[in-house]
Amino acid sequence: MIKKTLVSVVIPVYNMEDYLEETVNSVLQSTYPNIEIILMDDGSSDKSPLIGKKLSEQHPSIFFYSQTNKGVAAARNHAISLAKGEYIFPLDSDDLIGPDFFESAVKVLDTQDDVKVVYSRMMFIGEKNSEWILPDFSLSLIARKNIIPVSALFRKSDWIKAGGYCETIIAREDWEFWISVLKDGGKVVKLPCIGLYYRIRPNSKRMTDRKLKKHVIETLNNRHADFFLKELNGPLRQYRSWSRMYNRMTNLFCKKSVAVNPYFKHLTTFLNSLPFQFDKMGTIIYKGRNELKMFAVDGDEYIVKSYKRPIWINRIIYGFLRASKAQRAYDNAFKLLKAGIKTPLPVAYIEYSQNWLFDKSYFVSKKSSCPFEYRDLFKQTFQNETSILKAIARTTAMLHENGFLHKDYSGGNILFKETDGEIQVEIIDLNRMSFGKINMRTGCKNFERLNGNEHIYTVLGEEYANVRGFDKEKCIRLILEATKKQNK
Repeated sequence: MIKKTLVSVVIPVYNMEDYLEETVNSVLQSTYPNIEIILMDDGSSDKSPLIGKKLSEQHPSIFFYSQTNKGVAAARNHAISLAKGEYIFPLDSDDLIGPDFFESAVKVLDTQDDVKVVYSRMMFIGEKNSEWILPDFSLSLIARKNIIPVSALFRKSDWIKAGGYCETIIAREDWEFWISVLKDGGKVVKLPCIGLYYRIRPNSKRMTDRKLKKHVIETLNNRHADFFLKELNGPLRQYRSWSRMYNRMTNLFCKKSVAVNPYFKHLTTFLNSLPFQFDKMGTIIYKGRNELKMFAVDGDEYIVKSYKRPIWINRIIYGFLRASKAQRAYDNAFKLLKAGIKTPLPVAYIEYSQNWLFDKSYFVSKKSSCPFEYRDLFKQTFQNETSILKAIARTTAMLHENGFLHKDYSGGNILFKETDGEIQVEIIDLNRMSFGKINMRTGCKNFERLNGNEHIYTVLGEEYANVRGFDKEKCIRLILEATKKQNK
């Protein structure tokens, strides 16, 4: 006889002493023979833990665990991580499951690889007694509202691929999970039988979750901006059912353009979530007219620069006549890299326009591995200071030899590090650059915003002259003249 696929029923428990045993018994009465039940207490203060322990002692297929209170999503994730079943079925600790559900649901997943989720028709019990009628599944519909109950059968492998339930969303975590599982494809099957009995209580989670609508929508937009862009032509709105129409109308007057380095296509979700992500998350590095934040995505760190909305005349110029600062930073990074000059890898630029006028832009780059900037030479002692200065001078010479004049060549935009005895220099903040032949006088003047003393400028001038084939004494004199204002 072929052994049936193991189903793990995961039940988060929080202060459910009045209902827990009835819920567990409904699972035990199932006609399906191969089920384990994982009870995960989430810091209950009533008798729920005692009931859970007693049930686990009475039935070898029931396993009781507990954790400090972290919320239902964390409790589900913890329980699923301990589950041995190939298939997972979450069940709230006050709901009931019909005896025939698993027989039918398992058969679907066993025989149809393209199906990801199986659920059934449902009845309300408790404060309400009627059938809970949900529309059939479609991506366009689940983009606007949750149409799949939390209690549905799915593969544990899909839970892993989705990254589990989101533990930062305070409500509707099941909706977010279903989007994660299904947005890239997969079928959903609704069984014709009544298989789930959903309890309505005065303080049930379904009722209290409604008060968190704004938080839910913001979190969904942050996590699934690419999905909503595809299905709704823009973000999920407060009036969810009108999202697509609202976005279509808005898009007539508000445009978004995104250019992504092909090497970083895997960041599409994160990039499409700007500016939502930028406004709510990230670590602030600098905040002034423009703002820089650092974001950690999939184990790597990225820098996002948000450029402030320009004055009205520049909104016209950037919209029609000139590339935006974000685009110039992105394009110029590729020019430097092609010339062998190091700069953090450009990831993307994003531009927004409103009422046909340029509005805001973002430039995204990989975070530099250089821990120091030129200004640090005056904050601490470097034993290899001369080598560092020579490396900076060589990099400056390479810029000029290739016709690149950095017009904001200041101490904060020159980064460096030492690797295996070699000094690596990186240049950042590339949106203000000009291109063309750079003579000795112009090149030396480019050092004018760098702090220093006669020794520092002598080292810089000599190495710069060596690389470019200029007279050393003239270069030193020109640099000293250019930097007089900096050192008054």
